[in-house]
Amino acid sequence: MSTGEKNLMPCEEAIIRAHCHNADPVTNKYFIQQTMLRVKSPAKSIEFYTKVLGMKLLHRMDFFTMKFTLYFLGYEDISSKPGDSNAAIEWTFSKRATLELTHNWGTEDDPDQAYHNGNQEPRGFGHIGIAVPDVYEACARFEKLNVTFVKRPDDGKMKGIAFIQDPDGYYIEIFNPSTLPNIISSFTQQ
Repeated sequence: MSTGEKNLMPCEEAIIRAHCHNADPVTNKYFIQQTMLRVKSPAKSIEFYTKVLGMKLLHRMDFFTMKFTLYFLGYEDISSKPGDSNAAIEWTFSKRATLELTHNWGTEDDPDQAYHNGNQEPRGFGHIGIAVPDVYEACARFEKLNVTFVKRPDDGKMKGIAFIQDPDGYYIEIFNPSTLPNIISSFTQQ
């Protein structure tokens, strides 16, 4: 290690030891239910997430007095969705890892309206991840659908993963869980 480098490992190890333990049992049934993205055009976004990525529209909620709509998408069997409104809301919010698209009414008509995707300065939110059986086949399909690529599977240092963009410019990582261990370990081995 050069004199200018800092070794962060001891600090990181101390943090891991201090915080990575058995969770409080009261939190055993907690789970990530949604990630919310603001969208300019719900029609374009819903078409992208359903047609390109194969999600289903799980539920829509219009908030008339506040002038916005929520669209919940995911990879769920919607045949089990109840017909009753309150039961359908409960069903939607009981699903894991859904995508909530928030549309503030009128943004679709504003030519200057754009959302910060977190990948340009100032950086923040990065991306969502979608697991696929074969990254190369998925990307060949995306190519035919004219999807915008940020990174193709063989670009850059990490081969075998891709990044695409949705209509609002949010990044979506495309990966195969079976190939990730080899990809990641090639960069994490010392």
